[in-house]
Amino acid sequence: MSDQDDAQKTEKPTPKRLEQARERGEVASSQDVKSWGLLAAGLLSLILLAPNAAERLALSGQRFLARAEAIAVDEANIQRALAGLLLDIAWTLAPFLAALTAAAVAASAMQTGLMWSPQRIAPKLSRISLASGAKRLFSTRALVEFGKGVLKLTAVGAVSVMIARWLFEDLVILPSMAVGGLLDKVDRVAIWLTGGTLAVLTLIAALDFAYQRFAFLKQMRMSRQDVRDELKQAEGDPHIKARIRRLRAERSRQRMMAAVPEAAVVIANPTHYVIALAYDMAAMAAPKVVAKGVDSLAQRIRAVAEANAVPVVENAPLARALHAAVDLDDEIPVEHYQAVAQVIGYVMRLKEQRA
Repeated sequence: MSDQDDAQKTEKPTPKRLEQARERGEVASSQDVKSWGLLAAGLLSLILLAPNAAERLALSGQRFLARAEAIAVDEANIQRALAGLLLDIAWTLAPFLAALTAAAVAASAMQTGLMWSPQRIAPKLSRISLASGAKRLFSTRALVEFGKGVLKLTAVGAVSVMIARWLFEDLVILPSMAVGGLLDKVDRVAIWLTGGTLAVLTLIAALDFAYQRFAFLKQMRMSRQDVRDELKQAEGDPHIKARIRRLRAERSRQRMMAAVPEAAVVIANPTHYVIALAYDMAAMAAPKVVAKGVDSLAQRIRAVAEANAVPVVENAPLARALHAAVDLDDEIPVEHYQAVAQVIGYVMRLKEQRA
């Protein structure tokens, strides 16, 4: 069933799906890039900080040894002396730890940006499930990671052995070297080994990041049904939107029918178009359309107008023109002023005659 589901996921993940995955803490991230960042920071620390740190440690040790005979042999004094020595060591190593911490944060930020996902660290029963653990242990991803680990160890080990053999050709004379020269030799060896390992890890990290991104995007792929469902959620269900439009149209018709009894005149095409106009000389600059309709709706408007003694004037060209040119609750355009004025004048004269 899972294979069938994967076969159906042929579409690229949408930005919304990727954003939801990011909120859950699921992003394309390579541990090798983080290791590369830590190793690069370590190499820079060895080059820039190690000489000064070695001098400080040497001075701390010399000060401790120089007054060793003056330290009273009791628990309090020994603890105080050791605490001072450890504090010096901690201050000396603090720049190294700060550089490594900054490198770890920068390596993660380069891949995923700064992010905070509480869901990622929330406890889940699936993480302690034996079945889920066995499934992860023997999955294709686990086999790929195992193969990558073997290749990395092989490549880094081969490079380290070649560099070490070159640097330790004079291994036999090391015991006779002075302490200062021996430390310089060790520092040089450490720098070369770290640099060689970093060079190999640069290629490995680049390839691994490309693979992790490919695997992540493949995992995030969607089926066509998933894309359609997401589109429905983003734009709204078409059925619900159609129902809302029907409800709005019905309410608009109800308000329109309620305004017909207050109209000044209804202009009608005998069978198809009807326009109801309201006009108050004191409050309106021009007549306003309060109702309009065609066919059955036109017949309903006309029936309401006749039931409420609103004059109905049949003028087919004017009814069609106003229906096409004017929206509901809008005033009639200037080009129709004269024709409408003639109709309203006729209605007013008719009312005067009846009065």
